[in-house]
Amino acid sequence: MEAFVSKVLDQVDIHILDVLQKDATISNAELARRVSLSPPATHTRVKRLEAEGYINRQVAILDQEKLGFDLLCFVFISTNIHQEKELETLESALRSMPEVLECHCLTGEYDYLLKVAIKDRKGLDSFIRKLNRLGISRLQTNLSLREIKSSTVLPITAEEQEQPDSL
Repeated sequence: MEAFVSKVLDQVDIHILDVLQKDATISNAELARRVSLSPPATHTRVKRLEAEGYINRQVAILDQEKLGFDLLCFVFISTNIHQEKELETLESALRSMPEVLECHCLTGEYDYLLKVAIKDRKGLDSFIRKLNRLGISRLQTNLSLREIKSSTVLPITAEEQEQPDSL
């Protein structure tokens, strides 16, 4: 994939993406300064990167605990559903649940992994009951005790890809 990315994107594009993924609130003028382009040229590149789908969206990442979401849960789900239409219905229901921050279809022992933000145990009980109504055959819920690392930054620059393990 790296070869494909470097053929489509030049080093300036990659630099722009790297700066924006670390701080999307940066002004266009400051971004232009950091990548050594004029502000109009930088703006044009950012708009192209958005149009080509390299930038999906820019969001604010909120502090869950300060907002009262005391439980971060990882929920593994198995289902006996195998028909395409029923799977689409299940996945649509999972996408529509506001508690679900992420939903991944898996290989292996479980079919789906959900990352879920819940305010308290009562909310977790209610959420699990909602899941059970969807025809889930097996459910395993793990609570996060503390977050060691959370990042949305992809290692797209050569320096980030060549970092030695610090362990």
